Amino acid sequence: MGSPVRIIVTGAAGRMGQRLISLSQESTQLQLVGATETSGHPRLGTDVGLNAGCGASGVLFTDNLASILTHADVVIDFTSPSATLGHVRHIADQNKAIVVGTTGFTQEELRDFKSIASTIPSVMAPNMSVGINVLLKVLGTITQALGNDYDIEVIEAHHNQKKDAPSGTALKLAEALAAAKQWDLQETGKYARQGLIGERPRKEIGMQTIRAGDIAGDHTILFGGLGERIEITHRAHNRDPFARGALRAAEWVIRQKPGLYSMADVLGL
Repeated sequence: MGSPVRIIVTGAAGRMGQRLISLSQESTQLQLVGATETSGHPRLGTDVGLNAGCGASGVLFTDNLASILTHADVVIDFTSPSATLGHVRHIADQNKAIVVGTTGFTQEELRDFKSIASTIPSVMAPNMSVGINVLLKVLGTITQALGNDYDIEVIEAHHNQKKDAPSGTALKLAEALAAAKQWDLQETGKYARQGLIGERPRKEIGMQTIRAGDIAGDHTILFGGLGERIEITHRAHNRDPFARGALRAAEWVIRQKPGLYSMADVLGL
């Protein structure tokens, strides 16, 4: 057995950060060596393990990622687009690897991120659960088999603190649907309906967003035909599927050549 993969978690006091820390402590293949939070955060200087409810870890919160990168193999980042862009620049400067689950990038931010991330081993995915990524693999086959007689809707639900809409996962599902239909999602995506909208166009992918309570993440693809409908739903009961997928990606990515990879690559799909 080789040495454990040394990881840093950014945004470590957040909900995803806490689960990443807690689950990494259960693994003999991973070693938490650093954790960051924003400048001025009240937990700076405190033990991250106590924050995550898994006992003292000896790793303290810091707001200086660059200063602790030398001790790490890979950084796991579920923060915000602007923060992630800052992080990936430091990581590329020190030739480390990164796993990113951040969503909500603008096209310009995404272009900048990809340009930098492609120079180091990187995994980026809007959803790192195994279930969602298997669904993405088979969704095109289902869509093509159903043909043109079914209307398509994507319905997603998340907690009331989520900042971006539709979710990155919903957009990824819609992209897979559009690709299978050979449609341009920019032209066929319908993100809001109100008033006297008329008959639904056949060439349309509806995108419905729900924000309520503490929903971890629900995604449904609805194919509506005459006399029947098909609904394929993935429900995340908590954040653990995303965290476990990210940790799996961290173990995988450090063995790869520089480049930007997806969870499909991690899972061999």
